[in-house]
Amino acid sequence: MVKAKEPQGKAAAGQMSNAKIAAELLRLAELLEISNANPFRVRAYRNAARTIDTLPESIGTLLAAGRALSELPGIGEDLAGKIKELYETGHLRLLDEVAEKLPPSLVEMAALPGLGPKRIKLIFDKLKIKSLAELGKAAAAGKLAKLPGLGEKTQARILEGLAERGAGPARVKLASAEESATALLDYLKRGRGVRQAIVAGSYRRRKETVGDLDLLVTSAAGGDAIERFAAYPRVKEVLAKGPTRSTVLLDSGLQVDLRVVPEESYGAALHYFTGSKDHNIAIRTLGVMKGLKVNEYGVFRGEKRIAGRSEEEIYALFKLPYIEPELRENRGEIEAARAGKLPHLVRLDDIRGDLHIHTKASDGSATIAEMAAAAKVRGYAYLAISDHSRRLTVAHGLDAKRLGRQIDEIERLNATLKGLRLLKAVEVDILEDGTLDLEDGILAKLDFAIGAVHSHFALPIAKQTERIIRAMDNRNLSIVAHPTGRLIGEREPYAVDMDRLVRAAKERGCFFEINAQPERLDLNDIHARLAKEAGVKLAIATDAHGVRQLDFMRFGIGQARRGWIEPGDVLNTRPWSELSRLLKRR
Repeated sequence: MVKAKEPQGKAAAGQMSNAKIAAELLRLAELLEISNANPFRVRAYRNAARTIDTLPESIGTLLAAGRALSELPGIGEDLAGKIKELYETGHLRLLDEVAEKLPPSLVEMAALPGLGPKRIKLIFDKLKIKSLAELGKAAAAGKLAKLPGLGEKTQARILEGLAERGAGPARVKLASAEESATALLDYLKRGRGVRQAIVAGSYRRRKETVGDLDLLVTSAAGGDAIERFAAYPRVKEVLAKGPTRSTVLLDSGLQVDLRVVPEESYGAALHYFTGSKDHNIAIRTLGVMKGLKVNEYGVFRGEKRIAGRSEEEIYALFKLPYIEPELRENRGEIEAARAGKLPHLVRLDDIRGDLHIHTKASDGSATIAEMAAAAKVRGYAYLAISDHSRRLTVAHGLDAKRLGRQIDEIERLNATLKGLRLLKAVEVDILEDGTLDLEDGILAKLDFAIGAVHSHFALPIAKQTERIIRAMDNRNLSIVAHPTGRLIGEREPYAVDMDRLVRAAKERGCFFEINAQPERLDLNDIHARLAKEAGVKLAIATDAHGVRQLDFMRFGIGQARRGWIEPGDVLNTRPWSELSRLLKRR
């Protein structure tokens, strides 16, 4: 089903990514199925979407190389033409034609997760839903769960999809959800009889945004846990309350579901409610092949529960090692587990230093000495001082003269510091033509330079890509910061061909950053894994503008783990003696 965050209007010509092309093809397949089109035609579009979504190269790269799209698996001449139309124009005329023949509410519902054509028709026929707003009200009132074949889980997925589209409660950034979750968990754990309390769902998988929180509790007094939950001071409204389950709305607007589960079902419930849906389906399919039923209550052979107390117990039934929550997206993790090739994911304890921070010299709130003291508290061996360059005037960026003075200050401090090395760096603007904002003479005096795009976000994909590649041609530049420029929920990524950038970085010995700022988390997990598979190492860095922001490292670690990143893939897991050799392209 097409994710709600996919484009709802026309994309800029020549800027449609593989994921967006796949989403549009899936959307077309859904609408054709609602229209009772030939099932073989529907299946062709679904298969084409899957092919495009899993391509190692972008459609733009294939077209530029003169490759015939009809050579791709399952793509004939007609489909190849439509894919090319989507890429070159950001639009598909056939999709418009099919949509115009359907009631608008059906077209809108087809873009939501958790709804197939049969369910859409059922909702339309039974509840006479005429808009997504009406659908949201019906879901919030619990009406959808009462329809045959839907249930509460589907209703929750619909609410999540509506939230992503802005027709329901807004999804919140992971950091905001963490703030609410941490306080609530602490409150619940102090309750009488509570033994275990954990947040599952997309939060546990460390997704960038969270629609709601799914809490699981084991307790000697389940009713007491429910009552304590409902009495939490930040609860704005109790939406539902039963003997083992309750749903509340916090004053922040975040919805929280609490389930009290028995000890013997804890692992099964944790696995089920952690998700993702696709991962769970894959595990349930393995169960069916062995004559087992896998659900939130346990693993059953007939009526007998044979596993469910722990997640490890469930995986072991299928001769699989434990699969970390961040990997559970059905992106090959089960196959890797079966082959003994699961990644040993990077951990916060692996990080030896931070390679991107700001001070009062530009737009930070602390001095170099204050940031250094905070880094020592965190056990770091090094800290890169990387204030903005002069182009970013709003951030009081440094020109060559001011940067030279900062270099001298860092060297003086290094002579007095014990156990911590301050690195001389700068976040230098990549200008529109790909040149850097500071001269090579001053950049050569640094330990390394970080390049970043802070302007001209609307350049065409080819020009934006060439701009960054030209910047990487400068041997003074080692790391590209927040490589797609996105701000989650505020600014879309600029159009850039990540396949080409990754190849260019590999050829030039450059690296990419996973920016740990909660509003960035850039690279995303897909691009991080792309870089890993190409052999391009990553810096997980906080871009901290104050002492407390150094703790954002945990968000970067979560993002890296979702991208299958291991300690060896990360620059700042290394001692300075090794890291310095990697950074010195010169």
